[in-house]
Amino acid sequence: MTSKSLAAFLQPKQVQNKEVVISDRFLGEDGEPVPFEIRPILTDEAQTLMKQNMKTKKDGSQDFDNSGYQADMIASAVVFPDLKNAELQKAYGVLGERELLMRMLLIGEYTQLRNAVFELAGIYDDLNAKIEEAKN
Repeated sequence: MTSKSLAAFLQPKQVQNKEVVISDRFLGEDGEPVPFEIRPILTDEAQTLMKQNMKTKKDGSQDFDNSGYQADMIASAVVFPDLKNAELQKAYGVLGERELLMRMLLIGEYTQLRNAVFELAGIYDDLNAKIEEAKN
């Protein structure tokens, strides 16, 4: 049996940022693909993004934009390249981080980035556990 200790919660193991190569279209000076750097998204950040993507209709009901939420979460997780960089946004003719990702990445690259962000945040771990549980 595992011993209970509050110390484990005071100093949890930190999840480190991760570099992921999304595409071989973005090459560095050495000719090698330049990786994106992503960071884990905390629950409170996800909640804030969720609220930003919740719209209240005139009748009082609420509508949740799941694709907008996912896009915001992915954009928030990207540390490098700096999606807030005005020069980068201007080069792609867009305003905003999520719009930049949508314009600069092919759909397969975007999907690969989304998967990496979700995996780092532990979203796929939970989903995979539920799939395995359902199989048994």
